[in-house]
Amino acid sequence: MHILVKGAGVAGLTVAWQLYRHGLQVSIAEHAGTVGAGASGFAGGMLAPWCERESAEEPVLALGRLAADWWEAALPGHIHRRGTLVVAAGRDAGELDRFCRRTSGWEWLDEPAIAALEPDLAGRFRRALFFRQEAHLDPRQALSGLAAGLEEARMRLTFGATGDADLASYDRVIDCTGAAQIGLLPGLRGVRGEMLCVETNEVTLSRPVRLLHPRHPIYIVPRERNRFMIGATMIESDDTGPITARSLMELLNAAYTLNPAFGEARVTETGAGVRPAYPDNLPRVTQEGRTVHVNGLYRHGFLLAPAMAGEVARLLLGEGKHSERRAS
Repeated sequence: MHILVKGAGVAGLTVAWQLYRHGLQVSIAEHAGTVGAGASGFAGGMLAPWCERESAEEPVLALGRLAADWWEAALPGHIHRRGTLVVAAGRDAGELDRFCRRTSGWEWLDEPAIAALEPDLAGRFRRALFFRQEAHLDPRQALSGLAAGLEEARMRLTFGATGDADLASYDRVIDCTGAAQIGLLPGLRGVRGEMLCVETNEVTLSRPVRLLHPRHPIYIVPRERNRFMIGATMIESDDTGPITARSLMELLNAAYTLNPAFGEARVTETGAGVRPAYPDNLPRVTQEGRTVHVNGLYRHGFLLAPAMAGEVARLLLGEGKHSERRAS
């Protein structure tokens, strides 16, 4: 069976990798010139199903809890299993209690325990929640790693693809083009997410830190070479324009609240991406003739893409029982 996967974001590459592991012949076609040119390239890369349960439905936890194992099997050494730290400024301390009531898998840390875990946060927070089982990865490295592995396995990747390929030469087409399907797939909408990257040698973090706030909770994810990704806004819009001044100030203010040393950091990148979502904010695998659509990953791309790739594999291998599947 020869499969065409359209889209080389996190959905497309995980589907292609899963199908390759099942012995299927896969070709990937991407409209952009590089891997991860869409929203996937601006992701935080947090594999945090227990934290995400605070604002997401139970399937996000059920389907996402094995994501770190999937990524570790696909890209050994790329996954950092150091947990997630959740903190709140003194005036927002009640947000921690609300967060713990809506989640599981956490343990409370006091001020000395916070300092032991993240020395550069010593004396800044009296309490924190620690989600020890969670992990994170660098999205761009992960996408590049999957693409390189597929090319090494002689799977064809075409970038800058225009129009449709000769679909008649493929047994099935898996459409993973994300936001490009807004207005075409019923119910699909865009949710804008904005982020920035900074660089500083004045702060060291070993794991993602979430700073709770009643209006705009923010996360900071450490990267290599003294870099940090700060994100992300959630705006009901499919605007793909540059980051707004308001969002930039909110993200920078959150970083400064976490540690004032971020005030001297160099801003190395800003970005915005449109994350496709269905009304329930859960992803779906749907069929339309010979085309299978994988879409609606919302803010859970790296967390839920492995589960959706598994759904596609089972469908193509004859184990799917319904024409439409969603995370439920």
